[in-house]
Amino acid sequence: MSVFSSIIKKWTSWSLVLRILVGLAIGAALGLLVPQWTGIGILGRIFVSALKAIAPVLVALLVASSIAKAGGGLGPRFRTVISLYIITTLMAALIALSFSTLFPVKMALEDVAEGSAPSALTDVFTNLLTNMVMNPVQAVATANYIGILFWAVLAGIGLKLLASEGTIRVISDLAEVVSICVKWIIQFAPFGILGLVFTAVSESGLEIFTTYGRLLLLLVSCMLLNALVFNPLISFIVMRRNPYPLLFTCLKQSGINAFFTRSSAANIPINMALCEKLGLDEDFYSVSIPLGATINMNGGAVTITVMTMAVAHTLGLEVSFFSALLLCVVAALGACGASGVAGGSLLLIPMACSFLGIGNDIAMQAVAVGFIIGVIQDSVETALNSSADVFFTATAEYRERRKTAAGKV
Repeated sequence: MSVFSSIIKKWTSWSLVLRILVGLAIGAALGLLVPQWTGIGILGRIFVSALKAIAPVLVALLVASSIAKAGGGLGPRFRTVISLYIITTLMAALIALSFSTLFPVKMALEDVAEGSAPSALTDVFTNLLTNMVMNPVQAVATANYIGILFWAVLAGIGLKLLASEGTIRVISDLAEVVSICVKWIIQFAPFGILGLVFTAVSESGLEIFTTYGRLLLLLVSCMLLNALVFNPLISFIVMRRNPYPLLFTCLKQSGINAFFTRSSAANIPINMALCEKLGLDEDFYSVSIPLGATINMNGGAVTITVMTMAVAHTLGLEVSFFSALLLCVVAALGACGASGVAGGSLLLIPMACSFLGIGNDIAMQAVAVGFIIGVIQDSVETALNSSADVFFTATAEYRERRKTAAGKV
């Protein structure tokens, strides 16, 4: 047992990014050299099945726990920063939708003949309302994320109003336990990706990476456009000063670290230290930074929207204008509830896909593709999310200072 523990400790001490790269390389090599060894592909199927099993439970507990623990009595600065978090997350989804429409990308998926997008607004709301009120146990069992979100929100509100602190703590602990389970599953991502890449390469050859490369380029382009153009534009409108010195400071001192840690939660101490260096109010940023790590998910909204639209393009679905707009809202809301673990936004792709009538089995294949490109995608996503936490916290603070100074004149 000691030898086994030593091996596990050594394995987990390596960077997950490095392990995923090794798994990707080995899977591609085996797919080219021994494509007849089809048993290797089972590693990918097991990994996807594990994610498929845990994701609905994770979403339900995280949403209910977050609402139950949410505080009240927000002042002007909090209202400003929360508005910035939500507006920019929705804008990120709209940017991703626009670029996905202009530059459609397809993925190599199995059994892509199923599913059809709602053709009219009435169909959209019919599907939404029907799935929303599904039996909560059945919603979790069938991975109906619309229903899961609906019942989780109601449960969270009920817990907040009626439950004791002890009961809320139990729900919070359950959410943490499931998050730990997800982290354990993610530790096996290199093996799962090895199997997934083996299957893809053995069946389609190395040209499969051309599609993944285009998909990654689309994702990163949307995130960079959001970080370097639209977020500064909104910040300028709010605080009426050049936002780029602040932006580049946030990207340099927060974004670079977040790129490598791939965890907004792990980057909270870095962001708190940066806020102190910027001279912000500690009472303000000590709440806004952890809050941002939870709901400020620009990169997550991009990932969910781009990946969902890629699945729709692969299936040959025509997504109507109203369906597309509502998809952006769903993606933004889903991103705000994304898990703090690496690849958390990927687990919400099935929710967005289900909104377009795309089955869970197809959607989870997109999640698997997301993990293949996640070495870059998730790093850029986390860098955008985490640096924006400080950026918008400072924006809200500077806006309040400007208004206070103007009032004294």
